Amino acid sequence: MEENSKGYAPEEYGEDDYGRRPDPDKAMRGYRIVIIILSVILVALSALYYSIHRQQKIDNELLRADRDSIQSDLGRVMDEYDNLRISNDTITASLHLERQRADSLMDRLKKERNWNLSKIREYQSQVKLLRSIAEGYVRQIDSLNTLNKKLITENISYRKEISSAQMRAEMAEEKAAELDNKVRAGSVIKARDIRLVPLNEKSKEVTRVKNAARLRTDFVLTANELATPGNRTIYVRITSPDGYVLATSDQATFSYEGERLTYSASRDVDYQNQDLPVGIFYNNTGFTAGTYEVQLFCDGFLIGSSEIVLR
Repeated sequence: MEENSKGYAPEEYGEDDYGRRPDPDKAMRGYRIVIIILSVILVALSALYYSIHRQQKIDNELLRADRDSIQSDLGRVMDEYDNLRISNDTITASLHLERQRADSLMDRLKKERNWNLSKIREYQSQVKLLRSIAEGYVRQIDSLNTLNKKLITENISYRKEISSAQMRAEMAEEKAAELDNKVRAGSVIKARDIRLVPLNEKSKEVTRVKNAARLRTDFVLTANELATPGNRTIYVRITSPDGYVLATSDQATFSYEGERLTYSASRDVDYQNQDLPVGIFYNNTGFTAGTYEVQLFCDGFLIGSSEIVLR
């Protein structure tokens, strides 16, 4: 105590209250322990930071992978909508609307910056919905195509039946027309025993045609039960040896197969399906000897012809 009163301070010489000097090794051990503890803490913090950073990196990579997967799936869905083709206006309009929704979703995906698990699930759900709708349209279109094929098959079958019926009808018409033609041909009145007789002014036969004042065409209308009985007009067409048709007038014509032919003389007769002898006179002079051609027409048909030599 006296030393203290003389101005001696133990702490100035590294002594404690009991006059003992502090141990330097013990102090160093304390520092080392603190440093070790701090180092451990630093290592732990570094490891934790690395783990968190690594996990964030992994999570970001997974989010990018999910984003890319969503965009890829959405692109395939859009291709599916583009590949759907149908002529039904109502379905086409609905497809166009769904395709616009897919375009809008793709724009949102490309512009999205805040990616997280919630966003990923939201986009995945929307893409899944669009795919489900597309698959529904595929089934509906397949069903319509199946129905359309069935209708086409039935239509082809009906057309074949109709075509077959038309062919049968045409064949029947042809047969009917053929039969009608046969009936018409069979009903034509024919002329036989055709003669060309030169006559003088007293209607007596002469041997020299140059002395004739008229020509008489004699023939027989043959019996035909298929012909319709009644009045008939018979036209005789006489061609002279020099090739001219003998006629009394330029207006003496009749219709034959769409043409107007000159005739030499005509006569109306009452035909009753029995043989009917007929004589038709052509009055003129200046006849020359040679071969004359005589043609007879009735009801638009050539019913008989003959070449006759007159002296």
